Amino acid sequence: MTDAVPQAVVAALDDPFAQLTGPLADTRKLHFEVVSTALLTPHMQRLQLTAAELEGFSYRPGQDVMVLVAADDRKPVRRRYTIRQLDPAARVLTIDVVLHGDGPGERWVRSAQPGDRIEGIGPRGKVFPDPAADWHLFMGDESALPAMQAMTEALPGDADATLVLEVPDEADEQDVLAAARTRVSWLHRLGRSAGDASALAAEAAEVELPPGDGHAYLLGEARVVLAMREVLARRGLTEEQMSPKAYWGLGRANAGHGEPARDN
Repeated sequence: MTDAVPQAVVAALDDPFAQLTGPLADTRKLHFEVVSTALLTPHMQRLQLTAAELEGFSYRPGQDVMVLVAADDRKPVRRRYTIRQLDPAARVLTIDVVLHGDGPGERWVRSAQPGDRIEGIGPRGKVFPDPAADWHLFMGDESALPAMQAMTEALPGDADATLVLEVPDEADEQDVLAAARTRVSWLHRLGRSAGDASALAAEAAEVELPPGDGHAYLLGEARVVLAMREVLARRGLTEEQMSPKAYWGLGRANAGHGEPARDN
């Protein structure tokens, strides 16, 4: 049994999230233990976590948990992972994590074993399905796949959803099982670098935008999200109709709180 960060180190951290106040007032500390870990696709690892604090835990599809994966001197290093599923009765929370590099979060994910412990905070996040939308458009790379699946699965059967997903290759595709009327388009990079905006921006220019007041959820690499947002704005979507969210930035490690580091 291994702690992601030893308790003696946790106690000595200069932690801005030691007290859950302000934007974190509606979250809770979660003392997770790894239940299972398995490779879902060549670039996606699934972990199931349990915690006593999951009793009565609730979240909105698309929200995440922030976990303490490492320490840098006295500074905590956290990463945020979408809540893929929750089994309230078993108190088991599932996260699916993209494997794409060698950062502190991925090192924890690759090494995690049943019985290992890690501290979490959740739920977090402000991007979730708009119940008033006439249709839903989800666009992003594989880092957005867990959120897109969770949000699409939460839509009612009379909803319309289009998903455009860029993944490394065909082996990284996953089933999208939802009650809503759903169309899924897979874009395969086939050797192109992750973070290349060309394919998703081109799809944003061509994807069908049905009549009515729809909503677009644009998720993934920071500059790709910006490119999709600009294309859809030129096609007439307003700021209120788009929920952009950068999960990572090409060539930049995420900051200690798990968000993409800002340009200086």
